[in-house]
Amino acid sequence: MPRYSRYVAIGDSQTEGLWDGDDSKGLVGFADRLATMIDTHHPGVTYANLAIRGRRIKDLLDEQLPAALALQPDLISVCIGMNDVTRPGPHFGSALAELDALHTRLAASDATILTTTFPDIAKILPIGRVIASRVEQINDEIRKAAVRNGFRLVDLYDAPSMTEADTWSPDRVHGSIKGHRLFAAAAAEALGLPGSSHEWATVGGPARRPSLRSQAYSQVLWTQNMLMPWLWYHVRGKSAGDGRGPKRPRLEGVAA
Repeated sequence: MPRYSRYVAIGDSQTEGLWDGDDSKGLVGFADRLATMIDTHHPGVTYANLAIRGRRIKDLLDEQLPAALALQPDLISVCIGMNDVTRPGPHFGSALAELDALHTRLAASDATILTTTFPDIAKILPIGRVIASRVEQINDEIRKAAVRNGFRLVDLYDAPSMTEADTWSPDRVHGSIKGHRLFAAAAAEALGLPGSSHEWATVGGPARRPSLRSQAYSQVLWTQNMLMPWLWYHVRGKSAGDGRGPKRPRLEGVAA
């Protein structure tokens, strides 16, 4: 397997690590967990995490990607697009074009690129059906880019473990602690790390449709923990990430 020594993660709240820890004690997240896995096999790896909650694809193009490339990484993970998928209005076509530009610039770097599709949240969250076609479109673009450019791909869409309610945090959009652990295991498999396997996808057994009661409960949680906070920011023209900087802006040892 390739030896990675400089890992930079870019993205939004999922990569920042929301719901895996908290802002007072510190966030962990799948990227931090992946960095630890890599360091186990290649001691001394340095790691930066430039992700900030609320960011969209254009923010990565304008801000995070230039900063990431300046660090001369040999591994970049990118997980972005859900804030574009859920944003109302006629902006999604532009977001897909921006995603293509992002993939082109990533492919031109010398780094190994690790990217990921989004899970089928319609299977656990009724409101997910409203954005199901957008999720399918963006996943299709991500898969095509991975094939075209040789990116390492984590494909979450059909994984049975992604339909388990406890994979998700109370807002039913971000991963729980378990979810972040599964995402990290999936990324390790995509990179071919020793000891990795596809077991992350089948934790909990075969895929099964959550009960109507479970889906209804998920809808209530999503409304309380995702929709209402989003509306509060939106009516004020703000984002959850306003005023925030990246939690690990510089390449440092994993334990730093």
